[in-house]
Amino acid sequence: MNPLGKHRRAGDPVEPERTALILIDVINDMDSPDLGREFLDAAGIAARQIRELKRRAKAAGIPTIYANDNFGNWRAEFSEVIAHCTRPGVPGKPISELLLPQEDDYFVLKPRHSGFFGTALELLLQHLKKDTLILAGFAGDVCVLFTAHDAYMREYDLFVPRDCVASSEPAANEQALRFMSDVAKADTRASNTFEFPETSNQTAPPQQFEVLNERDAQAAAPDAASLCGEEDPGAALEYLKDRS
Repeated sequence: MNPLGKHRRAGDPVEPERTALILIDVINDMDSPDLGREFLDAAGIAARQIRELKRRAKAAGIPTIYANDNFGNWRAEFSEVIAHCTRPGVPGKPISELLLPQEDDYFVLKPRHSGFFGTALELLLQHLKKDTLILAGFAGDVCVLFTAHDAYMREYDLFVPRDCVASSEPAANEQALRFMSDVAKADTRASNTFEFPETSNQTAPPQQFEVLNERDAQAAAPDAASLCGEEDPGAALEYLKDRS
């Protein structure tokens, strides 16, 4: 918890030695009748921003923690959740592939909405000596909101970049962001306004979770192209192969 017993004011720079990036339910099948095309489009846009946010955080030495739903499978390992969410035809497959974890990332599987409820997240943050959190992921008005609430109650300083969350409806997303800003004292500026002091000579580690085979990667290339902002599916395919 924050040893100073106070919450960060908007406008303060990110301090890597105090900070962890929490990605909430970004590995997600998004296979629910309640989630329409509008949400998938918004989540795709947010996913690109989350990918860049994670890249900048990693360059600054900030660890990434995946706080991911177990989808009711109490026997699942995270690798099984990833495999489930990257199967052909799954609505959330392109986004899950775009945001796959790397070898030096951490994860906790959560049974309910909050990343803190029934998980080891707080103990992990204590182990890492982090009292400042950047929250990103889906959905902004549910799991991100519940996690922000629990983080605030534990006196963590909060950043929730507004371009790195998405909800089922834009109005609900804005309402959640206002709540997190007004009540949980979160800094909700866009991620590109955050200042990260990047470190030098850092190389990306190899991927731990190798989910795609060549055939799956070929099938995913058009979706990856749209998410990665690449006009050439071949370039997107190379991204999926490297995923660095």
